[in-house]
Amino acid sequence: MRDVIVIGAGGGGPVVAKELASRGLDVLLLEAGPRHRKPREQWTHFENDANNPLTGYFRLGPTDRSKPAWYREWPQNSFVWQLSGVGGTTQHFYGNYPRAYPGVFNDYTGDDAANYDRKHRFPFGYAEMVPYFEWVEATAPVMTAAMGTKDQVFFRGCETLGLPVQTTKTTTRASYRPQENAILQPGGNAARTSDPNLLVFPDATGCTMCGYCFQGCMQPINAPRNQFAKRSTDNSYVPMALTADVWAPGGKAVSLMTDAYATRIHTEEVGGVATARGVTWRHNGSGEEHREDARVVVMAGGCTENPRLWFNSGLPNPNGWVGRGYTDHFFDWLIGSFDSDTQSSKGPGSASRLDMPGFGGLENVGLPPALQAFSATLSDSGIRGEYENGRGSTGPWDGPAGRLIGPELKDLLQNGIDTLLNVLVITDDDVEAQNCVTLSSFPADENGPVPRVRFRHRNRTERTNRNREVMARKAAELLRGAGAKKVYRIDWAPLILHVQSSMRMGESEKNSVLDANAESRAVKGLFIADNSALANGLGGPNPTLTTQALATRTAEKIFQHYFDGEGWVGTETPVVSTDPAISRRLAQRGL
Repeated sequence: MRDVIVIGAGGGGPVVAKELASRGLDVLLLEAGPRHRKPREQWTHFENDANNPLTGYFRLGPTDRSKPAWYREWPQNSFVWQLSGVGGTTQHFYGNYPRAYPGVFNDYTGDDAANYDRKHRFPFGYAEMVPYFEWVEATAPVMTAAMGTKDQVFFRGCETLGLPVQTTKTTTRASYRPQENAILQPGGNAARTSDPNLLVFPDATGCTMCGYCFQGCMQPINAPRNQFAKRSTDNSYVPMALTADVWAPGGKAVSLMTDAYATRIHTEEVGGVATARGVTWRHNGSGEEHREDARVVVMAGGCTENPRLWFNSGLPNPNGWVGRGYTDHFFDWLIGSFDSDTQSSKGPGSASRLDMPGFGGLENVGLPPALQAFSATLSDSGIRGEYENGRGSTGPWDGPAGRLIGPELKDLLQNGIDTLLNVLVITDDDVEAQNCVTLSSFPADENGPVPRVRFRHRNRTERTNRNREVMARKAAELLRGAGAKKVYRIDWAPLILHVQSSMRMGESEKNSVLDANAESRAVKGLFIADNSALANGLGGPNPTLTTQALATRTAEKIFQHYFDGEGWVGTETPVVSTDPAISRRLAQRGL
């Protein structure tokens, strides 16, 4: 019997695995997708090769790309962007690590408290989270983003809004700042040249400003895996988990099993209470099923997959909240067209932001060509000016919202994508019970009934819609202030990328799945450690840091309550994931 089985090697699962293995526990980490052990041989900068949802190496599917991707149903106009594989969605994230706003925690008493989703708060205080934020920020490590021309343009617009520059990690007021990013700062030749012969480790370290964050980071050339620039979990927490016996006194290396699709969580009655006992998984290649038992099971498969596995396992759902409260930050997208070069496609994808606690935030996002085209066409208003949906028809942008075609599109792109500036609107989205994951009535796949992601994207709460409109107008004002000659609002259809809360923790057992320790209220010994455990939309900030901080806290609670251990956060100094000892052991083990 294992001590702990963790299901999912994305943004949260490896955090729990690494922390518990470093305490000497026997941990099995299961991942449904592949492990890209040699990125420079397996990845490319060709966007379709990476991002095609049916055939790309980052698709939701097994290692063998000749086999079909796994199907999910979403009945509304939307796109659910899921990844499989070690690292999960962090393989293509931009490494943005802002902290959640204090207003989403239950100890907040600020004058603007009413601006937040107060019915779905975290069941503990912000002050309790700060040491866990600091632990992850040191481990990853998190640094101030490397900046470029597009960030100078973004900040020029921010300056015209009369907002102050933020100089602290905790956001308490409307402000702007460089991103806190889990991307290593450029060193040596990095950021000084584009000559690949000079961008070789150790003469070049950290971010090489290549602009292809979304295709998975494999820079600099010849760097050890744990010193790749972008700190996705396949570059940070997973290498630490696999070498925990080296860098942690008394630690035990995690056992990682890939192409292992978890199909059932097993329970037994203990004192009249359902208690987790083990997991059955199916190997994608052979089709063989395996079962292994453990004292504790941790679900970290994501906001869509966790409810699916719960339902397919027949686990109890006494209050009906499994899969409910699916929040997505209700993105929108504005594009500014400039006469001058913005270098939008260069450097870290997102290195600057504006925060408005109680409403959401704005991020500058640079993209390579295919993703730039995708972002400009993902509209819920259709062709600009051809349809009237009552949203985005008037505002400080040019004309009605929608995607551009014909002469307008030619005018926008006549000088290339490096004369554009993109601003992503990140809305503080309310937790709503009707936005949910259920099982689809479509045919099951080899792993059982598939999930159905349903939410009302046009008729959200009054507060959510207000927040989106406020932030879209602020984005347009920013672009005007930065000198944009034209500003277009796309009115994005939902892009399910910042998704949270489908297995939420909460103050009340009436509307939450988890207690304050992230343990299931209905099944003892079963924990959740990914975005789905988050109590709410965090006020708008990107979720990864908060998820990983919460996962660290969850690992500590597991160690204390099930293995009679002691807490460590706040009493120890965390090991940084770029530690040379980790690099040496990875090389020795061919990892």
